[in-house]
Amino acid sequence: MIFEERVHKYEYKLNDTDDQIVEYIIKNKQEAVNLSIQYLAAKLYTVPNTITRLSKKLGYDGFSHMKNNLKEEIQRQEKVLSENTLILNINKTIDLMDQNKFAIVKKIIHEARRVLFFAVGDTAPICEIMVKNLKVVGKQAEYYFHRHDMLHEVNHLEGSDVLFLISLSGETTQVLDMAKLAKKRGVRLISLTHFSENSLQQMSDINLYCFSPYKKFNEYNITDKTPVMLILRALVEFYWEGTK
Repeated sequence: MIFEERVHKYEYKLNDTDDQIVEYIIKNKQEAVNLSIQYLAAKLYTVPNTITRLSKKLGYDGFSHMKNNLKEEIQRQEKVLSENTLILNINKTIDLMDQNKFAIVKKIIHEARRVLFFAVGDTAPICEIMVKNLKVVGKQAEYYFHRHDMLHEVNHLEGSDVLFLISLSGETTQVLDMAKLAKKRGVRLISLTHFSENSLQQMSDINLYCFSPYKKFNEYNITDKTPVMLILRALVEFYWEGTK
């Protein structure tokens, strides 16, 4: 996972000082990898411990680990086009699995009176699987394929309920409409999207990511749904483990 992807993955952990350090590193990678932690801290009017903590927030072992990874990024060009797309998507999705976020989602779902799932198109059937996976441990969960049924249910949600929305683009109109309606009712939102900045992610209380960029073939949307299943399976196994 490259530096910018780590920043996006862990942005919920970063404060204003972290953001300033990150911005400098992104703009000056070639220079940053040749600086000592003391010199970099002085240049950014902070202290070495702050940079060390940032490195660990981003999933590195420390500053040296972060620098070495940055050097590797600079020295190599990712051969994305030549890689097997499925393997690439799976590997990047595994990198995006965040146990801290899973713990937050688990707590939200556990405390909810009921959990309502919604997605459209080819992703919709995955909601049925998630409902079954929660029901096996006694959690009240539901899904609705049709928009009018979903509207009716969302209009009856309460503040103690949760709406779980899945949209790879994060820009699906029907999904965003449900999100806006639920927010008005004070309902907590969990979303799962492709690893990108998008409208749904910005509206959600907590957002999970997979790696599945939009793909088209012979005018058909053939975007890979395997990463969606990987994240949701990992999440539900994390949830099951907590109910033992």
